[in-house]
Amino acid sequence: MDRLIALLDKIDGLVWGPAMIILLVGTGIFLTIRLGLIQFRCLRHAVRCVQGKYDNPDDAGDVSHFRALCAALSATIGTGNIAGVATAIVVGGPGAVFWMWVTAVVGMATKFTSCALAVKYRQIHADGSVSGGPMYILSMGLKHKGLGRMLGGLFALFGVLASFGIGNMAQANSVIGGLKYMLPASWSETQTFWGGALTTSPVSLVGGLVLATLVGLVILGGIRRIAHVASWIVPAMCIIYVTGCLFILISHHDKIGSAFALIFKYAFTPYAVGGGAVGIALRTTISKGVARGVFSNESGLGSAPIAHAAARTHEMVREGMVAMLGPLIDTLIICTMTALTILVTDAYKGDLDGAALTAEAFNTGLPGWGHFIVGISLAFFAYSTAISWSYYGDRCAEYLFGGRAVPVYRVVFVCLIFVGAVSKLALVWTISDIFNALMAIPNLIGLIILSGVVAHETRHYIKRLKDGAFDQTR
Repeated sequence: MDRLIALLDKIDGLVWGPAMIILLVGTGIFLTIRLGLIQFRCLRHAVRCVQGKYDNPDDAGDVSHFRALCAALSATIGTGNIAGVATAIVVGGPGAVFWMWVTAVVGMATKFTSCALAVKYRQIHADGSVSGGPMYILSMGLKHKGLGRMLGGLFALFGVLASFGIGNMAQANSVIGGLKYMLPASWSETQTFWGGALTTSPVSLVGGLVLATLVGLVILGGIRRIAHVASWIVPAMCIIYVTGCLFILISHHDKIGSAFALIFKYAFTPYAVGGGAVGIALRTTISKGVARGVFSNESGLGSAPIAHAAARTHEMVREGMVAMLGPLIDTLIICTMTALTILVTDAYKGDLDGAALTAEAFNTGLPGWGHFIVGISLAFFAYSTAISWSYYGDRCAEYLFGGRAVPVYRVVFVCLIFVGAVSKLALVWTISDIFNALMAIPNLIGLIILSGVVAHETRHYIKRLKDGAFDQTR
């Protein structure tokens, strides 16, 4: 088992190396320039779209703009916001947070482009349901149809496999981790099997069964039920988690300025670990910040367009504007709150990492009960991520094998939730990272090639907006 983990770590390091980071961030910068800083120019209009100012119930699609955004956010707001930020700070220093911000800002343009294209190139079935995402963008949008079908098939294959990792087993593992913060220690006593690949405990066995049941009950209803549940869970949990952060930041208000100073200072200079002589190289700071930022908001990976393709609209640009709010909410707001909480409480100076570090920061700021916020948030964020990723996976499975494959996929998805609850965390996360990177490659190729289509449509939409063509729907 150790040899397998070592091999997967090498593959993970290869696919998430400097080339991938440059491709992801470079694509975001390219799209930001080509679209004329769309994430800044149209932010107010994007908010109005989410508020339902331009909704038309007669448009084709399954869900409203708001519910499409919630479904996409439920897949991104999760362990990356709690554990990922902590890991970035530990490994890359406080300066890594700055590079997470950079990734989010340029990622807004990437998310805008991919989700706008998802509405333009989607398949509307006879019953009114929708299938969309990078696999349809590639196969329908590229002029060289053979290349498009091949890239679309690769994306769908990697999407199915990734859904079993990041969207399933990794999330189940995180739910169990969250429950361990709240339940007595006796519930966490573990037994290992198969060379440590499986680690069972009362909480993992019971929690795995309950979680599999709860996910199954939701995903059987398809995107409409998933979006409905997400539209309740995501806002509620964001409010609870951010409120907890605000309480801590208010009580440590005198340290907020110093925390920002640390972030900006070490964004461009090496960070000394624990104040010692050996510093973290600037390259590590940048790479960890970018990697965790991408993992947090998934800009460029191609998952969110699958949810946004189901939006009830015929305006591709409008849905792109709704989608670009995702990185803003996910990374620029929630991840920043987590980072500041860790920095103002000085929790990062200890020897903890991941969710345990964030829990320690909350417990320092809110003694005796702060860790419960982290535990509850982990459980609900991971649950909402699982139900949204089940939809991503079943759309990919439908693309590859047809509609008959969807029920089979859902059964396998539910069963693997239990497997994830009792699996070794390192193995699950490494596999997830690999397939995430493999999803990004065909998706980014499509975004670059089709960026001209989005630029043209965006100019036309903004002109109509300025001319008052949508005034009657406000």
